[in-house]
Amino acid sequence: MILSDRDLRARIDRGEIVIDPLDDPELQIQPASIDLRLGSTFVVYKLPHVPCIDTRDPHSVTGYTEEIVIPENEAFVLQPGEFALGSTYERVQVPADLVARVEGRSSIGRIAIVVHATAGFIDPGFDGEITLELSNLGRCAVKLYPGMRISQVVFHTMTSAAERPYGAARGSKYQGQRGPVPSRLGNDLQTRRK
Repeated sequence: MILSDRDLRARIDRGEIVIDPLDDPELQIQPASIDLRLGSTFVVYKLPHVPCIDTRDPHSVTGYTEEIVIPENEAFVLQPGEFALGSTYERVQVPADLVARVEGRSSIGRIAIVVHATAGFIDPGFDGEITLELSNLGRCAVKLYPGMRISQVVFHTMTSAAERPYGAARGSKYQGQRGPVPSRLGNDLQTRRK
């Protein structure tokens, strides 16, 4: 089941769900979600110079990325067909008895911006800023401003609390992330060479 605005407020008040900072609850808490804002740091891929991204090589991804910090009142321009990583301004902490999904806001989707390629699922126990996989599916460049409400997070109840939630005890590679974090696929045990 999806948590309603009433349930979201109650669980935030009890400290069970953390959205930090939640500067404008009246605006950000929607009937069944919480709007999240765009951070000011972006990761772009220097693709014209990339022969191939090797999913077994942890340095393959980071070696072909560049971090860009957008100054206050300026915009990040996402060109048609371009892909970049951004992150939420807010830190999100999910309790062990809930899962969450990040989705794009309708107003953002209507200008052809997608906020996640496949990683919209947020595990129970996750704590950090959410990396957004930004794509421009349109034919016109779009300016994205840090601080704008770009996505929404929806919380779902589980049948019981996770026995082993996401986090340090599991070796979860994105726990505590700040800003956009490139793929750490090369760190997965099943893709390492033996």
